[in-house]
Amino acid sequence: MALSKLQRRQRIKHRIRKVIFGTATKPRLSVFRSNKEIYAQLVDDNSGTTLVSVSSRNKEIETAGSKSDIAKSVGKSIAEKAIKAGFETVAFDRNGFLYHGRVKALADAAREAGLKF
Repeated sequence: MALSKLQRRQRIKHRIRKVIFGTATKPRLSVFRSNKEIYAQLVDDNSGTTLVSVSSRNKEIETAGSKSDIAKSVGKSIAEKAIKAGFETVAFDRNGFLYHGRVKALADAAREAGLKF
């Protein structure tokens, strides 16, 4: 029997998380994409804490334009906050989503703003 979309994403997510791990010096950049919003956060998996987080629901994020444009502004914002907090390199966690569309737009914008991954 075929897997549902959520089951398939969970299986991919667990496969990715076996390899990617965030530390205090190189946190994990986790991306979550819902139908309307997009969220990004830097996570230290050793202590289980979120270091920096940004979402499209924040007031400083411009909500005009397409969903990809909003994802670009979230990527730029997470990179600026991460660099301000002292993180230049991160481990990118696409969280089971395909590296395409909004996830790719967020990652490219974060790279352009100065994050390395």
